[in-house]
Amino acid sequence: MTRLILATRNAGKIAELRAILSDAGLPHELVGSDAYPDVPDVKETGVTFAENALLKARTLARATGLPAVADDSGLCVDVLGGAPGIFSARWAGSHGDDRANLELLLAQLADIDDAHRGAHFACAAALALPDGTERVVEGRLLGHLRHTPAGTGGFGYDPILQPQNDTRTCAELTPAEKNAISHRGQAFRALVPVIKELLG
Repeated sequence: MTRLILATRNAGKIAELRAILSDAGLPHELVGSDAYPDVPDVKETGVTFAENALLKARTLARATGLPAVADDSGLCVDVLGGAPGIFSARWAGSHGDDRANLELLLAQLADIDDAHRGAHFACAAALALPDGTERVVEGRLLGHLRHTPAGTGGFGYDPILQPQNDTRTCAELTPAEKNAISHRGQAFRALVPVIKELLG
């Protein structure tokens, strides 16, 4: 059984990819990066989601000698030219302040009509092997931004993004509903044939 490392300490993300691999009939053992505490966290210095995902996967594969998977994701707003994009988690300045990020974005879009509030969540997922082989796939969740937050589920910008063909925000969906359409779920599922090809 091949061991795969996912570059995260987020138990929910590990469980999500484990379930996707299991559903696809792949026998690989998946662990998070906390299984290798000596490997340092990687600074996300890329200018695209794909670059950041590759940086993390590549570093982990080199440090452990095992195949590594990593992802990077964020919110891309049409009228802002794709911002906040790779800066989604630190849009208001400090990393991971979801409320401040959300409030700043809503303030910036306060005068924008519904017709111009198109946006999508984007995710790039990368697989890197110790021999230098690398692949990247992407997933998107299209929608538009509400003027006020709704829902208590999810995190980040979930309370303001309403997916296409739904009347609820991502924060109002059940975890199962969100996983079925999420950008990360799409990217991870797109990675399955790549893992099959490269790892068997």
